[in-house]
Amino acid sequence: MTPVSSAHPCLPLQNNGDILEKLVEFLKNQNIEFKENEPMSAHTTFKIGGPARVMAFPAGEEQAGGIIRFCRENGVRCVIVGNGSNLLVADGGIDACVLCFSSACSDIRLVDETTVFAESGALLSKLCRFAAEKSLSGLEFAYGIPGSCGGAAFMNAGAYGGEMKDVLIRCDHIDKNGDKGSLEGEELGLSYRHSAYYDNGCAITGIYLKLKKGDKAEIEEKMQQLLGRRKDKQPLEYPSAGSTFKRPPGHFAGALIEQCGLKGARVGGAQVSEKHAGFVINTGGATCADVLELCRSCAEKVYDETGIKLEMEIRVTE
Repeated sequence: MTPVSSAHPCLPLQNNGDILEKLVEFLKNQNIEFKENEPMSAHTTFKIGGPARVMAFPAGEEQAGGIIRFCRENGVRCVIVGNGSNLLVADGGIDACVLCFSSACSDIRLVDETTVFAESGALLSKLCRFAAEKSLSGLEFAYGIPGSCGGAAFMNAGAYGGEMKDVLIRCDHIDKNGDKGSLEGEELGLSYRHSAYYDNGCAITGIYLKLKKGDKAEIEEKMQQLLGRRKDKQPLEYPSAGSTFKRPPGHFAGALIEQCGLKGARVGGAQVSEKHAGFVINTGGATCADVLELCRSCAEKVYDETGIKLEMEIRVTE
């Protein structure tokens, strides 16, 4: 559920002191919070990943646009992340400017009686609770998905028969030039775990949802029921990135993996969950290499035994 975008091949920061110094000076001058050599393991639900050379935390669209514009004009790769709930970062880290939409971009408000706006960095769980408090129905399916609003729109997050495309009507964004824009309706290109933002290189800054008036008690009851199902069936006690593989047409990835006797399979600290085979978990000290090797071996065995190809849902970046 994390938006990730990168520009064309750019200058590395690690061995380019002039560019790095210029980037740091820019961030300081714009009063943008940032950290150098920030461990990405602290910013992903997998708890895996080496350091981001520079990680910036913009406080709104203007700062985000300024960062993206600076990176484009100076040949710096820019990688966009949210809550890191669908992201696996390389063990060597990310030699780029990582732009993180966090709590500094997490406003949620009513636009009208049934339309809700949320900034990209707001947690999806917070948005669900806001909707319930306003007696608005349609987002119950998303309660418990550990992503940000921007990430949920980016990948058209879904669960229990619902998807973001059922309620998402518009996204505001910053394009590759650092300018504001938006997409709405069919322009969003929403399909299974996909949106137009996979391909257009824009950074989602805010989303608009059209919900329906409902009964507050019934909405909250349904949210709690679905959350209970998550806790019963999913290995929430371990770090992971949620469902590891996309659902193959007519099948379920977890069922196929279990059918092939892979429940509990391990590589280093990475393991196919014994609770739900659709999840690869970090049992402690797992590396990106561990996860990728385990995913490769699972996909290979499933294909050999069933002829069905598994495609990773988790996004990998370095």
